[in-house]
Amino acid sequence: MERNFKLTIEYDGSTYFGWQRQKDPNTLQGVIERALHALTGQNVTLTGSGRTDSGVHALGQVASFHTDTHLMPDDIHRALNALLPGDIVILSCEEMPDNFHARFDVVSKCYRYCLLNRPLPSALGRQYAWHIRKPLDLAAIRASLTHLTGTHNFKAFEGVGSPRADSVRKVHRCQLISRGDNRIDFEIEGNGFLRHMVRNIVGTLVDIGLGKITPDDLAGIRNGEDRSKAGITAPAHGLFMVRVNYSKPDDSETDKRFNPKLLFPR
Repeated sequence: MERNFKLTIEYDGSTYFGWQRQKDPNTLQGVIERALHALTGQNVTLTGSGRTDSGVHALGQVASFHTDTHLMPDDIHRALNALLPGDIVILSCEEMPDNFHARFDVVSKCYRYCLLNRPLPSALGRQYAWHIRKPLDLAAIRASLTHLTGTHNFKAFEGVGSPRADSVRKVHRCQLISRGDNRIDFEIEGNGFLRHMVRNIVGTLVDIGLGKITPDDLAGIRNGEDRSKAGITAPAHGLFMVRVNYSKPDDSETDKRFNPKLLFPR
């Protein structure tokens, strides 16, 4: 009898062509599915909570799969970590009710975007943050964030060439976290995200921080639903999928596991 399993996955997306399986390029879904085949002898289809683009990282991606196996979750957990490369780690494996679905049961997701704001780049951890040389006006950025929370049409922040029938999303929380040593994080949590939405929002917030546009301009950009009016798409390497929620999100919740200083040792 087939059983349903849920994986929570951490990965460094630097060398992968995104989450979704492709015919030739190395993808995260493809690598994990091959490990599951080696473990179970079956062709297993892994369903992620959502796709991450090439170069994007995850601290808590969630995926589910069905397989007919006698193995217990702890056995699968240990075996997968032994089979997978070092830049993919299975944080947990749980057996779930048969109707659990990693994508369709999502209530909200949390993403974090990391910036390094100083004249010089960092030799260490450069693959995990976008380097902005000119100083950012953090007060101006914080003043603009209220224009992003709530239910809105985020078409202005959707990647070109990927329109959906519905571009309305609800953002529960959007905050700027100044971590010292010129490290700045944007954290955004919502019920769903359009393609490149977080990265396009970050690019626009950086424009506000550089004085190219004002905080109040953000509402007009959002309401105008015109991608060309928003900022550039922030590079993929600064983006992390932090957490996937399957129950009501806690607005005060942050990921205590993630310590940016580990990425930028001194």
